[in-house]
Amino acid sequence: MAEDKRPAGRKPYLAGGAEFAALYDVKRLQVSQWISRDHTLDYRYAKIISGSPYWLLQFVKGFGETTPRPKHLNETELARLVKEQDPGYWVGEVSQLPPLVGQAELVALFRLPSGALLRKAMSTGRFRPADYTLSGSPIWLLAPVVEDAPALQAGARGVDWAIDEKVLAALRDGGYEGPGARIVPRGKAASKPA
Repeated sequence: MAEDKRPAGRKPYLAGGAEFAALYDVKRLQVSQWISRDHTLDYRYAKIISGSPYWLLQFVKGFGETTPRPKHLNETELARLVKEQDPGYWVGEVSQLPPLVGQAELVALFRLPSGALLRKAMSTGRFRPADYTLSGSPIWLLAPVVEDAPALQAGARGVDWAIDEKVLAALRDGGYEGPGARIVPRGKAASKPA
């Protein structure tokens, strides 16, 4: 694996569904409709984390210009989102993203029996704060989480917080297929045959 040359603390600019909607002054449901109804939008420029898409902000920023009926970008919302994620950097391809994880991937990484243990560790300050909170969900850069694992293990009572090396390798190389790696349909979409 190539050495990461990005300065510590920097993260790629991203947007979840709620942020995507805010950037175009539409309801969040509209973003889903761009995907499912008219196929104006797809997941090519998104990373699926804990079962939800997070698009590259570089892509989202230019999205309105690529549609049959141009959409106006809310520049104030863009500036707010960039400021919220600073220090950050722009990414043009999903393959350029560092490994990112959400709660589902962390439960698999630490072999936790449920997400409740992770949420408790987060609420008590034992687990590092999320690097992002997008669309209401926490997201972390994988590298600092792994660096913090020994301290987490040292202070553990009842849960050993041991890292599953196979899951770690898959997350690092982009081959992770475990919990959270796919979007699971909900509502009416869940009852339709695949």
